[in-house]
Order: sequence, then structure tokens, then C-alpha cells
Amino acid sequence: MIDIQIKDTPLITQECIDYIASSSTGGSTVFIGTVRNQTKGKAVVRLEFESYIPMAISEMRKIAEQAQTKWSCEKISIHHRVGVLDIGEVAVVIAVATPHRKAAFEACEYCIDTLKETVPIWKKEIFEDGEVWVAAHP
Repeated sequence: MIDIQIKDTPLITQECIDYIASSSTGGSTVFIGTVRNQTKGKAVVRLEFESYIPMAISEMRKIAEQAQTKWSCEKISIHHRVGVLDIGEVAVVIAVATPHRKAAFEACEYCIDTLKETVPIWKKEIFEDGEVWVAAHP
């Protein structure tokens, strides 16, 4: 089972955790990506995320399906935020449930690493003296 969402409202981590809950899995892992207050020593004021949502959802689903196949994931939830995010807000949540713990860690890491490489979500860092589009996404 796969739950993929892109929202312009605050992400609720517990929704992802609740989605993957299962009595038949032995390992669950959750990655929570938050907006930090600095990049390379420079103070960040806020972030802005933009996305081509139909393609992003399709790519996120493909990532989840690949993880399901490789690590026998029973459930995966991937939520990403778009719009303006303040320091401390959650930008992405990935939750994975697998039969064993090692697979859960590996699948979760695969999902976030691949998301950052392939999903059309773009991040702009806003500083007090300017802004820059970050090449973390394509």
C-alpha cells in the first residue's frame, strides 16, 4: 500500500505513521525533513518549494513502488510540502513499514535520496540579503 501526497498546508507526521501501522511488520522507519535556520553558515529566513505536482506524484509513486519491490515494504507513505515554509516546519515525511528493521532503514533512505534526485520539486532558500534556487532537486 502506498500513500503519496503533496500539500500546501502543514504536514502532519502522525498521519504517515498511522498509515504504515501494521501488526504484520517488524520494522518501521520515519524520516522527517525540516527547515533549518542556516545553510553553509548563512542564516536562512525561510524556504519556498515549487513543484510540477502531477509529475512529482507520479515520480514519488514510482520510488515507493521500487522500494516495495526491493525491500518487501508492506506500506509506504511519502508526503511533501510546497509553498512557503518557515524555520522548523516539516518539508517532507517518509514512513516505511517492512518485515525487518534493516530493510525499513534502507528503504526509507532510498526513498529520500531518490526523491531529492528525481522528483520535480524545487527549493528556494531565502536569506536576509537575497535568495537562491538550490539544486537539490532536478
